[in-house]
Amino acid sequence: MDLGISGKRALVTASSKGLGRGCAEALAAAGVDLVLNARGAEALEATAEAIRAEHGVEVTSVAADITDAAGRSAVLDAAGDVDILVTNAGGPPPGMWTDWERDDFVQALDANMLTPIALIKALVPGMMERGWGRVVNITSVSVKAPVPVLGLSNAARAGLTGFVAGTSRQVAPHGVTINNLLPGIHATDRAVSLDKGVSEQAGITFEEAKTQREQTIPARRYGTPEEFGATCAFLCSQHAGFIVGQNVLLDGGATNLSM
Repeated sequence: MDLGISGKRALVTASSKGLGRGCAEALAAAGVDLVLNARGAEALEATAEAIRAEHGVEVTSVAADITDAAGRSAVLDAAGDVDILVTNAGGPPPGMWTDWERDDFVQALDANMLTPIALIKALVPGMMERGWGRVVNITSVSVKAPVPVLGLSNAARAGLTGFVAGTSRQVAPHGVTINNLLPGIHATDRAVSLDKGVSEQAGITFEEAKTQREQTIPARRYGTPEEFGATCAFLCSQHAGFIVGQNVLLDGGATNLSM
């Protein structure tokens, strides 16, 4: 399917690996020029070079902490006017409610709520003026089914979801859509980290921990960055202009919702 976005320009944050890279790869395959961001310069430039070589699109890489005001300013300066924004940032660490203090919540809100909002505020007005734009926020399945040990993430991402619910309806008349992608477990470094934690706590092997979690997913496997990216690219396409303010689950059926 021709997504109708060849020649568009996209900013994808936290895109050197994992789901962010999956989205960047899929957009590049559709002919979209990219501005990529991550904190690690070496991994970021390696990803940028691989995408240039594979897809022949223009790729600008900006190594910076997108959750920091100075880093965000550098990224926005390099991005200029973009047609597509994909926001992404690593989730806060798991724990118990007794572990977290105010500073922990502030840090989680900065990364997973306030940073995406700042990027939306910076870039969506230009999209509105031009009459077309797409924003996709990578959030989490936890906004539909909160995960007990991910209370920091639950809180921050739910706040972003509420913001998008109202804002997306306000910008839709101008040809701009904002939607959220809610990943379940995907084969990324985050999944490896969580499975290692279970392995150590339960005294089982890493493979046993992974297999146990796969069995909780009806699809009986983890998702891939490639299929996640393909869904992201569709939401950014010309065909998705009637999808507004939605929270799209990609979790292999793990979250059983009747509505």
